[in-house]
Formats: sequence, structure tokens, C-alpha cells
Amino acid sequence: MKITKLMTTATVGALLFGMSAAAHSANWRYAHEEYEGDVQDVFAYAFKDYVEENSDHSVQVFRFGELGESDDIMEQTQNGILQFVNQSPGFTGALIPSAQIFFIPYLLPTDMETVLKFFDESVAINEMFPALYAEHGLELLKMYPEGEMVVTADQPITSPEDFDNKKIRVMTNPLLSATYDAFGATPTPLPWGEVYGGLQTGILDGQENPIFWIESGGLYEVSPHLTFTSHGWFTTAMMANQDFFEGLSEGDQQLVLDASNAAYDHTIEHIQGLAEESLDKIMEACDECTVTRLNEEQIAVFKERAPQVEQRFIEITGETGQELLNQFHADLEAVTEDAE
Repeated sequence: MKITKLMTTATVGALLFGMSAAAHSANWRYAHEEYEGDVQDVFAYAFKDYVEENSDHSVQVFRFGELGESDDIMEQTQNGILQFVNQSPGFTGALIPSAQIFFIPYLLPTDMETVLKFFDESVAINEMFPALYAEHGLELLKMYPEGEMVVTADQPITSPEDFDNKKIRVMTNPLLSATYDAFGATPTPLPWGEVYGGLQTGILDGQENPIFWIESGGLYEVSPHLTFTSHGWFTTAMMANQDFFEGLSEGDQQLVLDASNAAYDHTIEHIQGLAEESLDKIMEACDECTVTRLNEEQIAVFKERAPQVEQRFIEITGETGQELLNQFHADLEAVTEDAE
């Protein structure tokens, strides 16, 4: 009887220990918008590695297309099917109009040092945006830059006149459409999965993306003329379902914050020199590709059209957008003065 009782007690104890361990470990699901090895993928796997090295939790990462398009993974996150999502303001702008501020041309600088300082110190990014995302059930964990935007087209672009009658693919947000409308093009919203084919068949004449994405997605194969317009950086955001995050223990909340910070640091290091490396790969693989870098005089012509996009941003976002834009200008002035 004693032996049986001891065995029974030991078995129950083992089961309880197993249940306790299971209760304190979980598999978190995380989806992003890019391919293997791209910047969002680097961020996601750095986040995953930190979580798994510092807890009993695991993180399952889903890349572009595995769970649908950008709109699909955002909906899944808001519904709690996914715990984490990485989505650029280009798509989030439909949900959070003020996030479209990143598409005001020539608002952000394009030199990496100033851009990174802005993201680290900006009151708008680190204090105002989390509250805006929270209104939609999202816990904003990190906003980070991926790379300078580059336009590809069926011919080199040096002036707004070169954009005449050009169908330029844009993400599904009104402000990016307003930007290319101001530049003289015909903005054409299209899901990412249809862009390569659209360029190949002539449905599109061009598109914009960071250079690493142009290289990894093979866009240069069907849109070979690259133009550096200096009009902005591609920005993205990593966030969590807010109910999920608030339901975590204090320890797990801190784990998520620490993992996000570690992923940010790793990703910022990763993008150093990435644009140059990607451009070298393109030029090595493509004989017909050309690279055009606008000079100051050419840039000035495009800059003259930026205020109408700012005005459109205010029309879309109202007082909230005006306050955010004012803070952006103040933040940019602060980092610029520090640099002088």
C-alpha cells in the first residue's frame, strides 16, 4: 500500500509539475510582410531568439504570403489569432490615418545617422504613436526604419515631367497616392503580390521600395531604372495584440519589451551598409539597369510639391494629425540642431 501510495503521489506530482510548466510557457505567433532574410524577418528572428533564450516560451514566425497579405495579418492580430505583427504605416494608415505621416515627402532626412537619432529620440514616435495604436487594440512595441525609398520605372526619372502618365504602384493608403499625384504620376494602389506581374505586363510603369526589397523581390528585372529621389525612408512597426500583452505577467511584459529592444538594436546594425550591398547585387545581375541620383536642383523641384501633401495629411487626420506633424517638425529640429 505504501509503495502504491508513493508511486501515485509521485505521478500526481509529476503531472502537476508538467501542468505548471505548460501554464508558464506558450507558443506566440508573429507575422510580418517580407521574405526570408529581409529586414522585418531579421527583426522577427532576433525577437524570437531573445524570447526563447530567456524564457520557456517559443515564437513561431510567419513570412509574407504564409497567412495572407498585410491586411490579413493585421486582422488576425486584432482578433487575437496572432500575438505579434510587423506592418508598415503604408498599410496601417487605413486603420490609423495619422500613421501616414511617414509618406509626406521630404519630411524625414535621408542620411542614416540623423534618421536613427530621430527614431531614438522622437517624442512623436516614442510617446504619441503608442497612444494612437492603443485606440485600435494594438500595443506598439517598436517603430524602426528599413531603408531609403527608391523609385523604379521603365525609364530614368529626373523631373515631375518624367512621371507624366506613369502608373506608379502605391500601397493602399491615400497619402502615398497624394504624394505621387503631386509628383505628376498616376498613383495605382495594388497589393504586393500583384506588383511583379503588374510591372512585367505593363499594368504598372513603376513602384517605390527600399533597395534591399527591390533586390530580394527581383523588381529590377521588370523595372530596371532606379532613381534615388531622397524623398523619404521606409518605416515599419512591430506591435502586439493589446489584450494579449496586458494579460501577460509583469515578467513576460518585460521580456517582450526587452526582446523588442534587442531586435531593434540587432536590426539597426543589420541595415548598416545593406543598401549599398543590395545595389551592388542588382548591378552585377542586371546589364540594363541604370541608377539615377537626383542632384540638389532636381530635388528642389520635387520638394516644391511637398506642401500640398502635408495639406492633404491635415485634411485626412484633422487636429490629431496637425499636432503630430507639429511634433515631428520639433523633433526633427532638435536632432538636426544636435548634429550641427
